[in-house]
Amino acid sequence: MAVAGPPRLLSLAARFLLAPRRDLAARGPDEPLPVVRIPRALLRRQEQRQSPPRPVLVRPGPLLISARRPELNQPARLTLGRWERAPLASRGWKNRRARQDHFSIERAQQEAPALRNLSSEDSFAHLGLEPRVLRALQEAAPEVVRPTTVQSSTIPSLLRGRHILCAAETGSGKTLSYLLPLLQLLLGRPRLDSHRIPAPRGLVLVPSRELAEQVQAVAQPLGSSLDLQVRELGGGHGMSRIKLQLSKQPPADVLVATPGALWKALKRQLISLEQLSFLVLDEADTLLDESFLELVDCILEKSHIAEGPADLKDPFNPKAQLVLVGATFPEGVSQLLSKVASPDSLTTVTSSKLHCIMPHVRQTFMRLKGAEKVTELVQILKQHDRAYRTGPSGTVLVFCNSSSTVNWLGYILDDHKIQHLRLQGQMPASMRAGIFQRFQKGSRDVLLCTDIASRGLDSTHVELVVNYDFPLTLQDYIHRAGRVGRVGSEVPGTVISFVTHPWDVSLVQKIELAARRRRSLPGLGSSVREPLPQQT
Repeated sequence: MAVAGPPRLLSLAARFLLAPRRDLAARGPDEPLPVVRIPRALLRRQEQRQSPPRPVLVRPGPLLISARRPELNQPARLTLGRWERAPLASRGWKNRRARQDHFSIERAQQEAPALRNLSSEDSFAHLGLEPRVLRALQEAAPEVVRPTTVQSSTIPSLLRGRHILCAAETGSGKTLSYLLPLLQLLLGRPRLDSHRIPAPRGLVLVPSRELAEQVQAVAQPLGSSLDLQVRELGGGHGMSRIKLQLSKQPPADVLVATPGALWKALKRQLISLEQLSFLVLDEADTLLDESFLELVDCILEKSHIAEGPADLKDPFNPKAQLVLVGATFPEGVSQLLSKVASPDSLTTVTSSKLHCIMPHVRQTFMRLKGAEKVTELVQILKQHDRAYRTGPSGTVLVFCNSSSTVNWLGYILDDHKIQHLRLQGQMPASMRAGIFQRFQKGSRDVLLCTDIASRGLDSTHVELVVNYDFPLTLQDYIHRAGRVGRVGSEVPGTVISFVTHPWDVSLVQKIELAARRRRSLPGLGSSVREPLPQQT
């Protein structure tokens, strides 16, 4: 039976297959034949194959969005309506067949938004700064001639004694906007009797030791011209190093510190905040994140924050004026600020391009497989190296999401004879010290880094940012892209992002939609404009 089974099955199959043909042959000529219907999708596909491709209408003029498929281009003069559907170039990117697709957000203007709408008559003297502060600025930074839009709005309010929340795009001159009023206010207040431990009168809190070194490098020349001492207290060192930094004479008038190092000094009673007259949280969005929030809360509790401008008038009972500075402020910042400041005493300064795609920076997004990223990066860096040798060119920042990726990618670049520097958070403090300064001075033109280099660090010489790993949040994307196109940049900026994962595509679609509609990125725009809740 087992041997005879298959032939029997074959005969039955043949009988059923041939039966319809016998029925057709037996039909008469007048009988209707059966109708076979072809699916509409198959018909449309067949028509598309047979018909010639329709010509794409190319509109003259510059483009806002340039895509690999010309029909998805958007002219710069076109403005989409609020309810008009936007044809996204990245719409099908979650499908793996979209590999090798790409689109770019083109430059809409040449200069940084912070320098637009400024008249030739604008000057720092009109903002209320004293002549000696203006002379110190001229000696320390002769290239700074006119204030930016953010500085013009922030400096007068600080000189009037207001608490300030300054939210502006990266590279808009926020550091000078709080340093100049800080130094001028300290000049007008007497030094009280020194305690047995250092007691600075101004404190600038920053999230990383690299940013602390940079702010100290900007403030030190200004302070030297005004006979004010500026010191830096960075993290990553033991207590002996912290004691040595705080024991330097004369004591610091302005201290630039990271939360971890300052909290260690406060616990050991190596420093006092009783004489504090000015407290700045630079990159406040990072300092108010979960990783720093507990330390920052403890530091704010030990600082005597003024309730209003009236509390700042008594020089012998100092109270601190509060300044929060950042390029992004996530939702919930208002509730945190209400714990330390009265809503009536806080002035919010925002720029028109806050949380928006920078219009003077070209941003390209490339859909790639994970295995294709190394080849694409090596090609980009070698092309940049050839341009660097033939003429003046800027430097390159390559961002990764983890320290292990930075190290692994560094070995790959070593194999390709591409000279570079590496900067990541798991490096010992002795290795990290000075890496970004070496990069700024031009010892190497490629820096592999994590997001530790995306917050606040000045990078006017950077021409290209490559997101080897796409950032995990829109805030991180804004900070990474803000490393190019800064005020005073020597070269035009470009950002290239490798898009690999489905969650990367979701963020890219939000960025593209915001660019096409010329709006701020979603989830960020309302957090700094909402009023503060009243304290009970």
